[in-house]
Amino acid sequence: MGFDDVTGARAVRAVESPLESARFGRTVERLTVPADSGASFSEVREAILDSAADVVVLRYPAEHVGWFARLTCLGRTAVFADSLVYWRLHAGKGHAPEPSADLRVTGLAAPTTVRKLVSSVFGAYGNHYLANPLLDPDAALAGYREWALRSAAEDGCLALECRGVAGEEPQMAGLATLEEGTRTEILLAGVISELQGRGLYAHLLKAVEDRTLARGAAEVVISTQGHNTRVQRAWARYGFEPVLTLLTVHLVRSPLPRERDPSPPARER
Repeated sequence: MGFDDVTGARAVRAVESPLESARFGRTVERLTVPADSGASFSEVREAILDSAADVVVLRYPAEHVGWFARLTCLGRTAVFADSLVYWRLHAGKGHAPEPSADLRVTGLAAPTTVRKLVSSVFGAYGNHYLANPLLDPDAALAGYREWALRSAAEDGCLALECRGVAGEEPQMAGLATLEEGTRTEILLAGVISELQGRGLYAHLLKAVEDRTLARGAAEVVISTQGHNTRVQRAWARYGFEPVLTLLTVHLVRSPLPRERDPSPPARER
C-alpha cells in the first residue's frame, strides 16, 4: 500500500484486491482510511457492512484507539494484525556511510536473482498476513516475490553487490524495490539473512537517496510492521523520521479454525 493511499482526503470504500484473492483462494478487499480524510467510524462501518468479501483488510490511523472494540460488533471476526509505521527522509539529509570498494549497487532485472533475494530477506518477516490463520504464509511470501518482480520489470529495483574473495563471484547482498513519482517510496528493502548486522543496509539506503536526488525528487518514504524495531533503528540512524502509524485489522466473514488443545483432558475425581 503506497504512501499516497494513506494520506490526503479520499472516500472510504472497500476495494477489490484481485491479486490477493487469487493468491489466497479467498475474496479479499482493502479498506484504507487516509490520515487526513476526517472519516468517521460510521463511514467505515457502512463500508464493511456493504462488503461481501471473505476478508476485508482494514487500515486506519492509530489515533482511533476506540475503533477496534467497535469493529468486533459488526458480525465478522476481527483479527488484529499489527500496525504499519511510515518513516520519511528529506533527500540529501541522510547520514550516509563511508564508501566501500567492496560494495557496488546495480540495477536488477534477473527474475531468479530477485526471487532468491526476496526469499532470503523476507522469509522470516512477520507481515500482517501471518496474523490470519486463514491465509497461507507461503502464499504471502510468494506475493512479496511477485511484487519485487514487477518493480524489477519496470526498472524500479536496486541490488547491493558484495565483492567476494579473490577468484570468487561477487555475492548479491540485498535489494530495494521502488515506486518513483513526486517522491521515492521504498516498497521492499533488506539484506540477506547471512549478511545482516554488518552495516550493509545503510549502503542500500544511500543508493536509494542518491537515485532520488539524481531525478530531482526531495523525499524518500518507507514503511514496516510496528514490531520491526530493528529496521526502524537503522532508519533513525540514517536520518529518517517517523510520520504516520496505521493499525491493521482483518475482518473475516467465516469463523476462524480452532486449534486443538494439546494437553490431555483432566481426570474426573
